[in-house]
Amino acid sequence: MAKSFYSGKSVLVTGATGLVGPYLVKSLIENGAQVTCLVRDLVPDSLFFMESLDRKVNVARGEVEDYGSVERTVNEYEPEIAFHLGAQALVQRGVRSPVSTFRANIEGTWNVLEACRTHDKLVSAVVVASSDKAYGEQKKLPYTEDSPMQGRFPYDVSKSCADLLAQSYGATYGMPVSISRCGNFFGGGDLNFSRIVPGTLKSAYSNERPIIRSDGSYIRDYIYVKDAASAYMALGEKTGAMKLRGEAFNFSNEQQLTVLQLVQKILKAAGKPGLKPDVKNEPLYEIKKQHLDASKARKVLGWKSEWGIDKGLKETADWYKSYFASKK
Repeated sequence: MAKSFYSGKSVLVTGATGLVGPYLVKSLIENGAQVTCLVRDLVPDSLFFMESLDRKVNVARGEVEDYGSVERTVNEYEPEIAFHLGAQALVQRGVRSPVSTFRANIEGTWNVLEACRTHDKLVSAVVVASSDKAYGEQKKLPYTEDSPMQGRFPYDVSKSCADLLAQSYGATYGMPVSISRCGNFFGGGDLNFSRIVPGTLKSAYSNERPIIRSDGSYIRDYIYVKDAASAYMALGEKTGAMKLRGEAFNFSNEQQLTVLQLVQKILKAAGKPGLKPDVKNEPLYEIKKQHLDASKARKVLGWKSEWGIDKGLKETADWYKSYFASKK
């Protein structure tokens, strides 16, 4: 087996207790990296703690909104590569609490970038996790990396700003930084049941009708957490080698689905295709149609989705089935 690019490398991860973070951390560990995670809260239900990943990495306590904590972590643990996934990641929470969302997603991003710039003799690559929400609403679909950053709602604006900050540090300081733009993540370990995938599976395994808050016609780009982790790993490897300076990449399996179509796929994966969704048709502060063109990632990075929607949903459904059974 060929030696991994990450073998023996010191790596920093923010957002390790989130949805994608644990999968990235596991992949880094499996590839021989020496991982440090900046962790704000003890979250027992996070896979990071459920699978005892905290015992396999260095855990630095602090939050991305505090520059002192970020700078100390970079200075003391000396990462060669930094993955910045830490964020307030819920759209509706952003509507309720815009200021805390702006602080986490905007100030948190400039803190990570500035700490890495200050210690540029240590850090050879930075990967910043942006989002398809950073594009805002566009007339032309699918989004390409040339589409402008024009978020309007609080969460979307925070991701537009974070994305532009990463581009600015690349352009101004020649920082080796790249930007990932993914769609909606799904996978085992997401216990925020306001999200469509875990919420639908919770209903399915309770033999209840799943709730769709919108009219079901909203189009979204969905990406399995293992595909997302592989995207971050590819960017971490290529950013320094290809001298990327603020370049962004869309990551997608390029299979667009309405919310109703996704719910039907989830119910099939859970073995509950007979359940009929309860469509609430409530107004949402969200964009109607979003999907991504991932051709740049394929051509430049050689990346493509390995799991896709159906395989990813089956693994996800199996995870929740085991999880709910363990709670009885």
